[in-house]
Amino acid sequence: MSAIGVALLERLESVERPGDFCTGGLRTIFMPAIDVAGVGRIALPLLPAQAEALVAIAEAAPYGRGADTIVDSSVRKTWQIDPGKVQIGGRQWDKTLADLVSDVADGLGVTEAVAADFYKLLIYDAGSFFLGHRDTEKVPGMFATLVIVLPSDHEGGDLIVRHVGREVTFDQHPRDPSDIAYAAFYADCVHEVRAVASGYRATLVYNLRLVDSRLAPNAPDYRSEQDRVAALLRRWADAEDEPDKLILPLEHAYTPAELSFGSLKGADAGIASVLVKAASAADCDLHLVLVSIEESGSAYATGDYRGRRWNRYDDDDDDDDDGDDDEFEVIEVNDRTLILSEWRRPDGTTAGFNDFPFEEEELCPPDAFDDLTPDEQHFQEASGNEGASFERTYRRAGLVLWPHARRLAVLNQAGLGTTLPYLDDLTARWEASGASAESPLWREADTLSEHMLRAWPQQTWRRSETDTKAMQMLELQARLGNTGRIETFLEEQSAEGNYAAQDNAAIVRAAALLPPARSTDLLVRILGRNTVGHVGACSKLVLLCVSGSSGPVGDALKLGAALLDGLPGDPARFAGLESWQRPARPEQDAVVDLLSAVSLIDAGLAMRTIEYLLTWPKTYDPDTVLVPAALSFTARTESVAWPAAARLRNACLEHLGARIALELEAPRDWTRPNPLTCDCADCRDLGAFLTDPGQRQWRLKAIQHRRTHVEDSVRRAVCDADLTTEKRGSPHTLIATKNQASYERRVKQRRQDLDHVAALAP
Repeated sequence: MSAIGVALLERLESVERPGDFCTGGLRTIFMPAIDVAGVGRIALPLLPAQAEALVAIAEAAPYGRGADTIVDSSVRKTWQIDPGKVQIGGRQWDKTLADLVSDVADGLGVTEAVAADFYKLLIYDAGSFFLGHRDTEKVPGMFATLVIVLPSDHEGGDLIVRHVGREVTFDQHPRDPSDIAYAAFYADCVHEVRAVASGYRATLVYNLRLVDSRLAPNAPDYRSEQDRVAALLRRWADAEDEPDKLILPLEHAYTPAELSFGSLKGADAGIASVLVKAASAADCDLHLVLVSIEESGSAYATGDYRGRRWNRYDDDDDDDDDGDDDEFEVIEVNDRTLILSEWRRPDGTTAGFNDFPFEEEELCPPDAFDDLTPDEQHFQEASGNEGASFERTYRRAGLVLWPHARRLAVLNQAGLGTTLPYLDDLTARWEASGASAESPLWREADTLSEHMLRAWPQQTWRRSETDTKAMQMLELQARLGNTGRIETFLEEQSAEGNYAAQDNAAIVRAAALLPPARSTDLLVRILGRNTVGHVGACSKLVLLCVSGSSGPVGDALKLGAALLDGLPGDPARFAGLESWQRPARPEQDAVVDLLSAVSLIDAGLAMRTIEYLLTWPKTYDPDTVLVPAALSFTARTESVAWPAAARLRNACLEHLGARIALELEAPRDWTRPNPLTCDCADCRDLGAFLTDPGQRQWRLKAIQHRRTHVEDSVRRAVCDADLTTEKRGSPHTLIATKNQASYERRVKQRRQDLDHVAALAP
């Protein structure tokens, strides 16, 4: 563990006890039966008519000033009903109240026995409030106040609690019939109730006291710990060999819905309260997150669970958990993923971060997940060629901390999905400010760009058309005028294979900001690395460079030569590669852009290019690539005078004319070509049938897998035969009937060839 991590844990160990000065939230309960003398049984949620009746029998609530009790509506405007007039009962209420008191005692860091004494029923109508004040000790051993807000339809009335420079706001608006809001706070804390805007706010107020009144806890005061932690954190930003972030796993379990600084319990709340203040004082960022470790790998079943699938979700109430850890045994962990998610800020807002990876060395302590029971486990028995496997997940809440000066390095760990939008925002703000490249905004954008480039993922496969990250990065650097980062990206990414057609416009715009010799060098390298696999994209790139509205970018002759040198030719060159590794065959648009680019550069270069294309008809197919490209040029008046376009047109006319000259005659008998390559007995028999001039139909009575094999062979070879299955008898019979498909295809091709010749003729 890092020195900062060790020292931080040592400082936090000195926190005097767990808990915080206040705690609260919403809770679903069995509602009590509340009877009020003069009003009767109270309906919940509170009805307006009953609220008015309660106000009618209530008295104005006073407040204490020193030894005096004063009624002053400018300080406190609310209504109180004496506890002697209120009876609270119900079968579940005693247990409900005891559970609630136990939880708030834990939240306040009190481990001794606590009793709750009902104090008053308070009604706040529209305009009611209570300015900031402290509660006085009303009974021996009282140390805190518990406020239970009953469900009612009202707006406003938020409770604010303050203590030693901190402030917590409780938004208490339970409206569901089974929900209450609650808050508990030490008596020496200043608190206030904001004005109720509408409706009625009804609260049950309890005095919390220690059963042993000789003990007198006070609200925790961690100011000395905060100062020590803040001093430590200030040294972190400039410390070498220290991690960019630290993660402190918490003790209690929290679901994503429960995850907030205000919901932390016990020791978690105490540590968080220290870090919130210390981080703010030391210019550090603090977040609350879910820390997850996911593992998978090989395993084998043990005990009575061998031979079946097993799923388990950790549940403390599971009475059947009698040795689940023995149900399978891990052989090897093959994959381990460490993720931070569900980011929360101290002010209660979400941070908007994607999931972050983390290193175990960043955990404080690093063994925080050792010996934990997984929150979720799955065992999958062996099937087919796959061995038995397992998956398991560990989750804990945690506090994540980093110096603000290192926030860009930490942000970069979240990946491009987070950093690209952030960099875009920085760039937009810098542009709007009109500031120079020496401004803090520009320098921050540059620093973030440096982090992003250092961690940019290496591309090991063909990028999809929807992957625009490289394009976005280059566009942002061009907007910033950041030539240094542009050079780095073009050299280390685009020229190393991280390239796609959608990058072209951004590459041209970015390269235009560089000195001409440097932009030429980088563009030539990009073409040399990528043309063989991206003929269309690279041809478009050169076309943009030589025909852009802002003028040419780079040395056109060198770019054209690099493009020609990189063109794929003999397909045998790639015969030994897997299909996914072979470059895609060029399409007609690629040839149009290619010949347009080189024709705009130099006629001689263009002629060498077209001759190269004509040399490799298996790569640049005449019918699917060259003829459609030639037809495209006939519709463009600007290309009429290009020698390369004329050479392409003439070559296509020669190709079409040669095919038109071939004799076209319908079959005179039933002889058909035999394109079958399979040498099995059924396929040999079918092949003999195809070449037999007197046989029109062939029958194969065989089991299904033999019939299916023959059907597949016919379809793959495109035989001149229609297939049907006669389902009389068993096995069924496959029937092949000869047709004129080859002749009909030639007729269709002849009509198309004639149309193309007419369109291409000078």
